[in-house]
Amino acid sequence: MSNLFKSALAAGVMAVATLGASQSVQADELATIKENGVMRIAMSGAYPPFNFVNEQNEVVGFDPAIGAEIAKRLGVEVEIVTTAWDGIIGGLLANKYDAIVGSMSITDERKKVVDFVGPYYRMSRGIFVKQGSDVADLAGLEGRKIGVTLGETHEQWAQEQEGWDVRTYKGLPELLLELDNGRIDAIVTDDIPVLLAIRENGNAISQLDTSGLAGVADQAGIAIRKGNPELHKAMQEALDAMQEDGTYLTIAEEWVGGDIR
Repeated sequence: MSNLFKSALAAGVMAVATLGASQSVQADELATIKENGVMRIAMSGAYPPFNFVNEQNEVVGFDPAIGAEIAKRLGVEVEIVTTAWDGIIGGLLANKYDAIVGSMSITDERKKVVDFVGPYYRMSRGIFVKQGSDVADLAGLEGRKIGVTLGETHEQWAQEQEGWDVRTYKGLPELLLELDNGRIDAIVTDDIPVLLAIRENGNAISQLDTSGLAGVADQAGIAIRKGNPELHKAMQEALDAMQEDGTYLTIAEEWVGGDIR
């Protein structure tokens, strides 16, 4: 056996061994979560009613409730981590938490770096202005100040629109405050939380017609690190079971007033 062949064989064995070890470590992530007895889930904490901090300084909402129920069905406790949205995937890849349950849109770009459980609800892009605004349609947004949440898919979309002056913010509460105070002319975000804010708080906000826009509909998924088929399977089965036995609908009705699948 030549030295060259020996080297090639050794390299091949090492590669297979490394791959096997890597897959073993990745496949063990579910076992690690169960061994630790806790699943760490991340969200911004600034996206009511899906996830936000209440008066008792607790992170509550649709997302925490879904995450807690999945953890319960896996036989573990849940730990909620709040972090800035624009760095949330980086935190997942750095093992700072086990999953992102934070109303994240499923996109092809994100699927290159994370895997998604779900989808667990649908969303639509909404463009909102203050009542009484002279902006009546999308054409009227040219040259105007448009608010978006930093790191959301809506930010990227808004940046692509010609003539828009796009401003970035931390989350929905800040967007609504800036719009109400007249510091921005419109906001681009998911429609459900804004429509609920209008209904519950009487916000003087109007929605522009976006029926002619392409790519308005979207779906939210739960992001986990790639290469964890056991974890993905267990979480997907838990989510499916929640939807079948009515638990999902109970959570949705409590936090958003109805079924949003």
